[in-house]
Amino acid sequence: MAPKDPRQTKFVLDESRIPRAWYNIAADLPVPPSPPLHPGTGQPIGPDDLAPLFPMALIGQEVSSEREIEIPDPVRDAYRLYRPSPLYRAHRLERVLDTPAHIYYKYEGVSPAGSHKPNTAIPQAFYNQQEGVKRLATETGAGQWGSALAFAGALFGLEVKVYMVRASYDQKPYRRILMETYGAEVVASPSLSTGYGRRVLGDTPDSPGSLGIAISEAVEDAASRDDTKYALGSVLNHVLLHQTVIGQEAIEQMGMAGESPDIVIACTGGGSNFAGLTFPFLGRNFRDGATHRVIAVEPEAAPSLTRGVYAYDFGDTGKMTPLVKMHTLGSDFVPEPIHAGGLRYHGMAPLVSLLKDHGDIEARSVHQRASFEAGVMFARAEGILPAPEPSHAIRAAIDEALVAKEAGEERVILFNLCGHGHFDLSAYERYLAGTLEDYEYPAEKVDAALAALPSVGGRRVDAASRLLEMRAPALYGHGARIAVCGRTTLSTLRRVPRRRATRPRPTGDAAPPEPAGRSRPAQGEGAPGR
Repeated sequence: MAPKDPRQTKFVLDESRIPRAWYNIAADLPVPPSPPLHPGTGQPIGPDDLAPLFPMALIGQEVSSEREIEIPDPVRDAYRLYRPSPLYRAHRLERVLDTPAHIYYKYEGVSPAGSHKPNTAIPQAFYNQQEGVKRLATETGAGQWGSALAFAGALFGLEVKVYMVRASYDQKPYRRILMETYGAEVVASPSLSTGYGRRVLGDTPDSPGSLGIAISEAVEDAASRDDTKYALGSVLNHVLLHQTVIGQEAIEQMGMAGESPDIVIACTGGGSNFAGLTFPFLGRNFRDGATHRVIAVEPEAAPSLTRGVYAYDFGDTGKMTPLVKMHTLGSDFVPEPIHAGGLRYHGMAPLVSLLKDHGDIEARSVHQRASFEAGVMFARAEGILPAPEPSHAIRAAIDEALVAKEAGEERVILFNLCGHGHFDLSAYERYLAGTLEDYEYPAEKVDAALAALPSVGGRRVDAASRLLEMRAPALYGHGARIAVCGRTTLSTLRRVPRRRATRPRPTGDAAPPEPAGRSRPAQGEGAPGR
């Protein structure tokens, strides 16, 4: 039912409409997902392989095929601090673009941490606390995930250590301060706190870091302490699951607006905010025959969906994780230090990758300056300063609105504004001063990283494996054992009763040419709207 006032801008649900269950797209997938593999045996991993890092409740969600998973009351109560988040009609942006398109955005920047990330940080902290965990270790790119987990840790009485990608640590000091205000310990990654961090710094002292490196450090940290588990802000199934509160609310709010989106857009780095908005709409495509067109937008500097290969790879640079089938640029690839730190990842969530490979979603890449141009245009029209990450989605939404204008069609566009840019003012300053650089697709670096993709089921033990093998006693105490079968990773380590180590533990997406600045479609895909 359409609103009585055609000028209505906000569509707001009350707290009673917070979803009572997360939506699990695994129940509706047109093809089954490929399982994570043990890197040595090439066989699917089991719960015991993940138990050193995650509580059993999250492991169960990771492998569940149930369509709905109930949200615990303490989590829903915490969600009340900021959920349901508002849906906006971007009337002013529509007028600036002079487009017949109707543009809507779901705004996740209203959360205490300023982004969508608490949607999963809160349940992860809750399940860990319920299992008696005292401390969490994690990575963060732009600092949004780290801020969210620090916030959630404060809610549930958990210590939090955050390995923040060095480039973002330097670019966004106030994100670090926010995390510390919530009570977290924050170090720049690569760091001296872990053996892997020291190894990277030894090879590349001025390394800008990457999400892949920071993940390796956090995994090593968690696996080395009995009181600690690992928390991941994207990529994994259970993380994407928790984010679906966004799309579920958006479906109801679009109903309040009397419309249904023709196009649903979100930025992608690891896939969490993209999945959060789009998976419930894709579920309607799969179950009900809806025809929502879904577009993932990624940075040209790290274009895993548009330029990567769909293969088994490690989720981290240190090769400490299980092998997952995803679009990847190679786990050795370290993206350039773009300001959208949350999108600086070599891979993509396996579920998002599967949907792209099956043709259920589209993907395109955007240059840094083009995304900031869109962000500034949006801020001047709508008043909200977007983070650099969702500015990629705004760029695509603007492009789609202009395509609708050229076609003279009243298309309905929905995108996820997954966070505000209040901690990104230095990047906006550089853009406004004309000094913000673009980074071209690093073909040679990607080729080199892809050449090192793991051989599934192979027997090779590489240097990192041998390093871990040698360090097992120091990490896990005397009596720790390590199974060497092919590539050895931390996922193959087993905790056993141990005595105190006698030596110190280490610290730590062909069309005519488009106007300059438009987002770039993925190779081989038709032009948007054509």
